[in-house]
Amino acid sequence: MTTATHAPNTPVPSAPNRPNMASVGTMVWLSSELMFFAALFAMYFSLRAAAPELWATETAKLNVPFALTNTLILVASSFTCQLGVFRAEEFKARRTGGLLNFKSWGMIEWFVLTFIMGSIFVAVQAYEYVILVNEGVAMNSNSYASAFYITTGFHGLHVIGGLIAFLLIISRAMLAKRFGHFEATGGIVVSYYWHFVDVVWIALFAIIYFLK
Repeated sequence: MTTATHAPNTPVPSAPNRPNMASVGTMVWLSSELMFFAALFAMYFSLRAAAPELWATETAKLNVPFALTNTLILVASSFTCQLGVFRAEEFKARRTGGLLNFKSWGMIEWFVLTFIMGSIFVAVQAYEYVILVNEGVAMNSNSYASAFYITTGFHGLHVIGGLIAFLLIISRAMLAKRFGHFEATGGIVVSYYWHFVDVVWIALFAIIYFLK
């Protein structure tokens, strides 16, 4: 007669459950934000259709290569954000190796890099505003200027909101005695918002800087 022995089941940490209430709530909220930006796009195209000559004149003042470089920085930040999410799903909050050993980075390091790149985007956009104002494109100059600053400005405010969220998630992870589902889910939810902001900017950039 043979007997079988059973090894005791060892609990294996699993990735944060998705979807959950925080994720679903964020998705619903982002859907409303999508409608908000859709309204901004509609406003932009309506004003453009009413004054095509003005658009042809004013869009010539835009520095497309300058804005493209800034766009690439924001898009790259979406990749670094996702790398941070991968580490969050592994419950790896901090790096386990040298600072230049990127493979050893945890969620915190990738999110800090994402925060820096997002901050650069906002700073460069503010500098672009200064240049345009000096060239006579102020918000109250004409309908084009109003449409440009309203659409890009509201997006910039959303980016700043994302940066604040990153600071909160990074601080929570650093203060947590044990990095678990709660902290990891927070990082994942913030990534949803950041990817949304990036996609909206790509659409804005294509419409404002290329559809002249």
